[in-house]
Amino acid sequence: MTQNAPTPFLAEQLKAQAATGEPLPIRNPPHNIEAEQALLGAILVNNEALDRVSQFLEPQHFFEPIHQEIFEVTSKIIQAGKQATPITLRTFFENAEPIDTDMTVPQYLARLAASATTVINAVDYGRTVYDLATRRSLVMIGEDMVNMAYDSPVDAAPQTQIEDAEGRLYDLAESGKYGQGFLNFGSALTQAIDMANSAYQRDGHLSGISCGLTDLDNRMGGLQGSDLIILAGRPSMGKTALVTNIAFNVAKAYQTEQQPDGTNKVVNGGVVGFFSLEMSAEQLATRILSEQAEISSEKIRRGMITEDEFRRLVQVSQVMSRSPLYIDQTGGITIAQLAARARKLKRQRGLDLLIVDYLQLLSGSKRGGESRVQEVTEITTGLKALAKELEVPVIALSQLSRQVEQRDDKRPQLSDLRESGSIEQDADVVMFVYREEYYVERTKPDEGKPEFAEWMQKMQMVEGRAEVIIGKQRHGPVGIVQLAFEANFTRFGNLAHGDRMPEIHE
Repeated sequence: MTQNAPTPFLAEQLKAQAATGEPLPIRNPPHNIEAEQALLGAILVNNEALDRVSQFLEPQHFFEPIHQEIFEVTSKIIQAGKQATPITLRTFFENAEPIDTDMTVPQYLARLAASATTVINAVDYGRTVYDLATRRSLVMIGEDMVNMAYDSPVDAAPQTQIEDAEGRLYDLAESGKYGQGFLNFGSALTQAIDMANSAYQRDGHLSGISCGLTDLDNRMGGLQGSDLIILAGRPSMGKTALVTNIAFNVAKAYQTEQQPDGTNKVVNGGVVGFFSLEMSAEQLATRILSEQAEISSEKIRRGMITEDEFRRLVQVSQVMSRSPLYIDQTGGITIAQLAARARKLKRQRGLDLLIVDYLQLLSGSKRGGESRVQEVTEITTGLKALAKELEVPVIALSQLSRQVEQRDDKRPQLSDLRESGSIEQDADVVMFVYREEYYVERTKPDEGKPEFAEWMQKMQMVEGRAEVIIGKQRHGPVGIVQLAFEANFTRFGNLAHGDRMPEIHE
């Protein structure tokens, strides 16, 4: 392999260096020693300054190693309820290596406190230190990208490097929110109490996001953040219809409340990301239009609607257009590409619920020699990891094997899941959609036969009814939830009970 000649720019630099005899200038990583000193000095003079920066600043954000140590020790002393001064810190640094020949670390601490400015500027100094640390991380990611691009194996796909770089950039952008390492149990308990308090105050007493179906909400406590929810069923059972209903219910209920710090907190509903790997965005929108306007999707597609119905479609579409429901209709994407797009959506628009329709249309990294079962394992593991990373519920639709059709009782069960091992293992909740009406309808005898009356009676019992069978739930009970199903509008709704009527859709 021949060695590449230097670029003209590099050749000119080398000539200039040879002519002057001076080395090329070295670019130091972004840092500001004076800001670090000013911040540490302010904390040593007034320990309350730490409270103003401790929420976003950590020892590794300091460029100078001795400053990292001073900040860490100071933080521990203050958090222990003690006073942090050059005198109380002296014990921890008496044996430390001197700053230089003329100054020990205890002397350096005294100098920091003596030259400290007002504590009012502590946040500004802290932000400067943090921003420069972020820039150093960006430099490191950029250097790694260049080195990987030059030294990557021939068979390594560039897309893999792009996804890796995008993931690292996202982690950097979201630092302090996700991937915090070990969490103190006291902090975990506080989060649990906050969750319980939110559930107590929210309408319906749900700890998660309401899916708009009362009985299903009551059984699950709403859609829980970080959960991977598998919704499975045979073709024509209404999987996509149900998940589309849920998606729009959540998006339509979206409501925020401004907090004292100026940020907005979601108090109801949420922003929904919908990966439609099978249907186009237009087909999905037509389904929701049909459901909300109560006009058959077949009539909408064929243009067989009246002027009043068209006017109703326009009115409904205007309401729908304001709902934060985002659809990605790209087919055949990998789990890594899906994760990258979900991160981007959360970063740019927010994200409270992620839906994938459907799981078997995703692909893994396609390493050589992998079976489909291994690929599905990678996909389900990736979806569960994504749910935890983004702290949102992920609903993934799944097909069922044909063995359901061979049984007399066609209610699905966990063993009917395709590649069921990984799907069942990784999922927090597994639900099945089952409509007995579909099967009874296909056994219709001729009207003249004696069994026709029996068929009619059975049909009346199951018509307009659907079941959501919860086969697995980590945080709650399993069982069957009865729902109403309107086939004309592909709409699921609450079933009327003796003590309440179903909700009326306006």
